[in-house]
Amino acid sequence: MDKAHDLCATARSTPGGCLLANQVQILDQIHESVITMDLGGFITGWNKGAEQLFGYSTDEAVGKHILFLYADPDAEDDSEGFHDAFLENGGREMEVRRRRKSGEIFWASLQLSLNRDEMGQPMGLIGYLSDITARVEAEKSMRLQSRIFEHSSESILITDTDKRILSVNPAFIKITGYSEVEVVGQTPHFMRSERHTIKFYEDIWRHVEEEGCWHGEVWTRRKDGRDFPSWASISLVRNRQDQVVHYFSIFTDITERKLAEERIHHLAYYDDLTGLPNRSLLYKLIDQALVEAQRNRLHGALLFIDLNRFKPINDTLGHAIGDRLLQQVGERLRVAVRSEDVVARLGGDEFVVALFDITRREHATVVAQKIMTALDPPFWIEAHELKISASIGISIYPRDGFDTESLLRMADIAMYRAKQSGQDGYAFYSHEMNQRALDRLKIESGLRHGIDNGELLLHYQPKVDIASGRIVGAEALVRWYPPSGSMVPPGEFIPIAEESGLIVRLSAWVLEAALAQVQRWRAAGLPLVKIAVNLSARDFSPSLAERLQLLLDSHDVPPEWLELEITEGMLTHSSDEVVAMMDALNALGVSLALDDFGTGYSSLSYLKRFPIHTLKIDQSFVRGIPHDGNDCAIAGAIVSIAQRLGHNVIAEGVETHAQLEFLKALGCQEIQGYLFSPPVPPEKLEAMIRAGKTL
Repeated sequence: MDKAHDLCATARSTPGGCLLANQVQILDQIHESVITMDLGGFITGWNKGAEQLFGYSTDEAVGKHILFLYADPDAEDDSEGFHDAFLENGGREMEVRRRRKSGEIFWASLQLSLNRDEMGQPMGLIGYLSDITARVEAEKSMRLQSRIFEHSSESILITDTDKRILSVNPAFIKITGYSEVEVVGQTPHFMRSERHTIKFYEDIWRHVEEEGCWHGEVWTRRKDGRDFPSWASISLVRNRQDQVVHYFSIFTDITERKLAEERIHHLAYYDDLTGLPNRSLLYKLIDQALVEAQRNRLHGALLFIDLNRFKPINDTLGHAIGDRLLQQVGERLRVAVRSEDVVARLGGDEFVVALFDITRREHATVVAQKIMTALDPPFWIEAHELKISASIGISIYPRDGFDTESLLRMADIAMYRAKQSGQDGYAFYSHEMNQRALDRLKIESGLRHGIDNGELLLHYQPKVDIASGRIVGAEALVRWYPPSGSMVPPGEFIPIAEESGLIVRLSAWVLEAALAQVQRWRAAGLPLVKIAVNLSARDFSPSLAERLQLLLDSHDVPPEWLELEITEGMLTHSSDEVVAMMDALNALGVSLALDDFGTGYSSLSYLKRFPIHTLKIDQSFVRGIPHDGNDCAIAGAIVSIAQRLGHNVIAEGVETHAQLEFLKALGCQEIQGYLFSPPVPPEKLEAMIRAGKTL
């Protein structure tokens, strides 16, 4: 017999007794926990929901005071005040903490109401309880997350699946300068920095979609347009159905950290006084360059520089002056070398210049001379005029060594050799290279002296019109006869003049001498003969046309007597500037010839851009005509191009009648070479013209 029948059997004489038993049955069918109490708080009813919620059976619970279920009885309202509140208000709803039989504490939603008798008087309490621990914890977690979101020092933004911003935290506003109103509804694209490519951002999002998150360094743009480095993470959020519902990004401004890293790096790898790389960084850079040089079979050089007369200055005028002098030396050294070369300070007054990827070992000589030239002007520090120089030792990779330590040691040894010579200058570790450097320096010094002291003269090689056989022009070629009496071949001194920069003075002398000779020929009544003068790339400057006009005017030479020959290699550099300068020369009435066509990195596009009148077929292509099929094909192509573009074409280095006949058949207009005449002095050329010499 169940509890309801027991209650009916024992409560027949009790008013409403059977009704009470029926109520027990009803309460057991309710899934929620239902507890009834008398007005004193003692439990009178305990349904199955209460058994499941608390773990106590009916027998264990009924008759006990309700306080035994409280998680913290002392913290609850006193029993008397508690029940008085219900008697006055007739009910109450609250969230409370309760304890299960197992000792586990949980949160419950409690609804209390009064149970009244037939007269309407309070006779007990009914409590309905349900476990709301999950909800309370979720709300607590949400409040915590909200506080984290609001008070985080890291920028946080949340987007929808279309990557449109739903919300941002105060840190985002502070870091980026944007207000929430300005960004909500936008995609984060407006914060992208141009320092990154589109592919960089595409790779980030591909990683997010595949892996669920990404983190790393990224440049971010503030509202004011400035970029700043940030450490960012991007993650996606999925729902229970594994669908992506949100993205969120967290990033931190790491500008201060990056600056600190840069300061640490600078202190570790750069000289504090000059800002140049120190010994540690120099070794690292050279090690890397040597690996690359070995892989690609490149040449390199190290220049070990020791300042002469620095110690007396430092000891006499003090370390402050000495430090400033070292700073200025470092600045001059940086200017004297290419941007890809390295200038380092080892300490004291010792510097090293590392040349990576030099095409010829002799180029180290050019740099050494540039350094000495850069140090030659006096230094002015606090009204002190200071003169210093340098001794430079040079080692060459791979000839003198294969590692940094060896190359520096060899350069140091060579530097002491240069210093012991008693003169400011440089020396190679290799005896052979040292001798070459001395020979080169001798030629340069001699040529400089020769320009100033009348040791140069011009010879002229005639240019002949193939159709008529007459001389129509001549190329001015410089010859150098030093006091020793034997001529120095142009092939020896012209490259040195180019590398040292002396070519500008040499070209100026040739132009002056050629125009002076033309003026004498005109005064003597010689027929018009166009004289060609070779120009170097170093001669081209915005003032070239103006200087040339002054020369033409001063010698009273019409521009149609002058032709300027330039090499095609010059046209590949700063083409827009070169076009402007060539247009200015063309406006003077001076004709332009493109020398050595086909021997450089030819680009046919410049033939239509530059105001060129004549193409010269280089003698390297003429030499094999008519037996070498490749030379014949190249010569034919050049003539064809010239004809289609309306250019005159001349072949140089013609030495045989077979070459002449082949070129004539191609349609070449002029020749130049030993078949007609070698370069001759001006009086002999004049005699040829007056005698009417022809092919």
